[in-house]
Amino acid sequence: MAKKITKKLLLPSRIEEPKIETDGVKKTKIRVIGIGGGGNSIVSEIAPRIEKATFVVANTHLRALKEVSRKVGRFPFGQSLTHGLGTGMNPELGEMAAQNDREKIKKLLKGQDLVILIACLGGGTSSGATPIFAKISRALGCLTYGIFTLPFKFEGEKKMEIAKNSLEKIKPKLNAISVIPNERIFQIIDKATPLNKALSAINKALAESLKGLLEVIYQPGLINIDFSDLRTILEGRGRLAYLNTAEVEKKEGLKRAIERALNSPLYPYSIQGAKGVLFNIAGEKNLNLEEVSQISKTISELVNPEAKIIFGISQSKKYQNLIKTTLLATGLSTKIFPPRPKKRRLKKRLRPVPKMIEKPQVKIKPAKKLKKSKPKKLKLGASGLPRPKAKVEVSKAPEEVAQPKIESYKGASTQVEEGGGRVGVQRKNALQIKKEAEEAEKEILEKEEFWAIPAFLRRKKNI
Repeated sequence: MAKKITKKLLLPSRIEEPKIETDGVKKTKIRVIGIGGGGNSIVSEIAPRIEKATFVVANTHLRALKEVSRKVGRFPFGQSLTHGLGTGMNPELGEMAAQNDREKIKKLLKGQDLVILIACLGGGTSSGATPIFAKISRALGCLTYGIFTLPFKFEGEKKMEIAKNSLEKIKPKLNAISVIPNERIFQIIDKATPLNKALSAINKALAESLKGLLEVIYQPGLINIDFSDLRTILEGRGRLAYLNTAEVEKKEGLKRAIERALNSPLYPYSIQGAKGVLFNIAGEKNLNLEEVSQISKTISELVNPEAKIIFGISQSKKYQNLIKTTLLATGLSTKIFPPRPKKRRLKKRLRPVPKMIEKPQVKIKPAKKLKKSKPKKLKLGASGLPRPKAKVEVSKAPEEVAQPKIESYKGASTQVEEGGGRVGVQRKNALQIKKEAEEAEKEILEKEEFWAIPAFLRRKKNI
């Protein structure tokens, strides 16, 4: 079944270029491509209203391609991957389908001066394949302008998320980009309007804007705007663009014409801060300089002071009692989406590495040499022991002989000899020290008992 449908489809090689009289001058080639189901519907509707450009619808769903207008070229792709059944809101599948047919897409875009991509983002084919089309177009040196719609709120957050992610991928691959949220349709029509009529209203507004832009390029005027001027305004990468065409009756006044041109209900942003502006004023031959000056002044006050401004004036009988203003502004300062909050990255707490504690270097001082000196004579009491705190009169006993003082320190004993003997240091082991301590303690106890006896008794005892 798929093969039969494919035979009826119009392949890119059979897409006919519009006949434009050039008189030897290279003709400007403009191709408008609708990608995915929504883009197919828009291009199919606006194609009969615009001349001097070729229109193509591209899709992975063969049945959807069969239902579009016969006035547009049909470009099926990704058949080996999707088997002609679409991508089912899977942008990864849509991207792979376009990648598989890169050579076919190159043939479709090759030789074009301006490529206009139209898609309703949020679907699998439109969101996945459009960035590939844009990338190939830019690589071929084509001036590329994208017009995209965003899903309604009732279509769910998932679809909106897909559209936003796709838009971020597409933006750096285009010269300029216009974004129209579907919710803006309620600025034009009543909420009770059937869905098909509501979407048709958006398509009609887009058709008028594109038609006005192409007329500016192709039709000569009193002050002419050509394709080189358009290239100057579209230069850059990923610039947010505002395209609008407003047509009012002359009796409504110039002020009304300016308001309509600057305030399109489709866009959630204005031309504030634009870095490039191209506008054209079309009217009858009696269009005066004051009216042109007033429109130009109002526009220049809104854009960047250093903006490139190119304007043209067209005069024709078909604009009898009408003023038509076409405005294209690029490099707007408005941001489509608020910046996403940055995800806080949890820092891994690393365990502190223990510092190597350097041991202080201990400098060993050489042992001091003992100086040879005469032993000091110790002043001892009559008994050879320190006197008690209690005041007790004690008479010297003739048998008490002064004993040398024994000092001990860490196992070493110092002996002081009478008569100027030398000081000797002897090393003793633990048993010897313990034994000497016991003997010293026993001696002290005996002396305490001795001093506890009254003096007069001690004398009798001694006698």
